[in-house]
Amino acid sequence: MTTLYVSHPASFDHEVPEGHPERPARMRAIERALEDERFAGLVRVAAPRAEIEVATLAHPREYVDALVAAVPEHGMVGIDADTILSAGSLEATLRAIGGANHALDSIMAGECRNAFVAMRPPGHHAERTRSMGFCLFNHAAIAARYARQKHGAERVALVDWDVHHGNGSQDIFWDDASVLYCSTHQMPLYPGSGAASERGEKDTIVNVPLRPNDDGAVFREAFEAGILSRLETFRPDVIVISAGFDAHRLDPLANLRLEAEDFGWATRKLMDLAERSAGGRIVSVLEGGYSLEGLAKSVSAHVDALMGR
Repeated sequence: MTTLYVSHPASFDHEVPEGHPERPARMRAIERALEDERFAGLVRVAAPRAEIEVATLAHPREYVDALVAAVPEHGMVGIDADTILSAGSLEATLRAIGGANHALDSIMAGECRNAFVAMRPPGHHAERTRSMGFCLFNHAAIAARYARQKHGAERVALVDWDVHHGNGSQDIFWDDASVLYCSTHQMPLYPGSGAASERGEKDTIVNVPLRPNDDGAVFREAFEAGILSRLETFRPDVIVISAGFDAHRLDPLANLRLEAEDFGWATRKLMDLAERSAGGRIVSVLEGGYSLEGLAKSVSAHVDALMGR
């Protein structure tokens, strides 16, 4: 089977102020990287637009309606100092939701082996009722709930290796025994959550914080001991990855020292586990990554691994 690559030009229409790190150039860097001939075998599809009701899988209707109402007709408005709404933001985030869910549909139908969904803005900081950290709706969390509602998955694993803790995903799944949320991230760092003691009401939150300047060797040891061991016990039916690449050593917003191949290694480890419990089913959803060079190299290593290299 093949690897699915899902994206859409709407990602470029989510505008941010000049100098903002979560910028359209991130998508251009990914697209250029995946133009390499070794990625010719990717099945490339345009992300469909999700209906707005799909966002209520992870967010209350009142929050969804308020966010839609806040989208400006022209220009940009700030939700907070970091999080921006522009005229194209709603289309972009609905395509991101639709892209992740389409990837799940394709994988559950056996049409492809796994998928990488490259869309912006990211989503894992979006809590049930709060946009923050560049994020509007939580695409990965919605996809996890979609896997359960649409496809009957009993156990979904959401694995987050973004350098910033996915406080939004943790908030959404804090009391949900059907979703195991696992995160490795730098601490201390924005948003300030993610201590190992934060385990959720059902003991299905797994936080493995790393220290500033930790390198790939430390990351790999922590990932194996803290996350892979727990996933083995949980035996997920499908794995969703919140794939942030800002733990790369070149990233300007954090202080970990991972190399691109560390992401390839983590991808292969999850693929091995998915083969044993989930029929190989993995959907990877882009989160952070703000060094264009680091992002391009890391995405290449990640997709290489998904394609079986």
